Amino acid sequence: MSKQAKTLNQAELRRVLDYIATRKHALRNRAMLLMTHLAGLRCGEVSSLRYKDVVDAEGKVRNEIRLSGEQTKGGTARTVFVSERLRKELEQYVMFFRLCKLDDSNVKFFYSQKRDSDGFTPNTCAQYFHYLYKKAGIDGASSHSGRRSFATAIASKGVGIKVLQKLLGHKNIQTTSVYIYASDDMLRKAVELA
Repeated sequence: MSKQAKTLNQAELRRVLDYIATRKHALRNRAMLLMTHLAGLRCGEVSSLRYKDVVDAEGKVRNEIRLSGEQTKGGTARTVFVSERLRKELEQYVMFFRLCKLDDSNVKFFYSQKRDSDGFTPNTCAQYFHYLYKKAGIDGASSHSGRRSFATAIASKGVGIKVLQKLLGHKNIQTTSVYIYASDDMLRKAVELA
């Protein structure tokens, strides 16, 4: 059994966001990272997004992003719900995107600075996250850390596993249970409910 990706706490996420702010392509990279931490997307899903998937015909960030079966790991279409916090983050990136005249609705939402590239691939997205966490000094984190952090944060607020299963797009609830990290703080809070 392979080791689980590290689940980040808020201080660690802040450290990664602070690192991103010092680098090139900060708006893009911040939006990519938060798609994993605030919506639970996989690298393959982040890299597959097109502008039209995220932004509607009026130029507004969608409240729901519909992923086709081709965009998901399991081949089953699902809806990703966009929180208010994530929507505001994406709006910042979309403003930059438009300034660069990248708003052809068919282009990849997360551009690559490489010439003749259609944007990130699942592999380059995973490599980027590995590099990002390493440079920010977060040991044990990987491309799946955002997704696990998302699931754990929601579970710690008392959201049931069936809801998490739907949000993560898992067919099997046992898969969902592996994503949730039970911290000592969560355990302390749980026993206080008795």
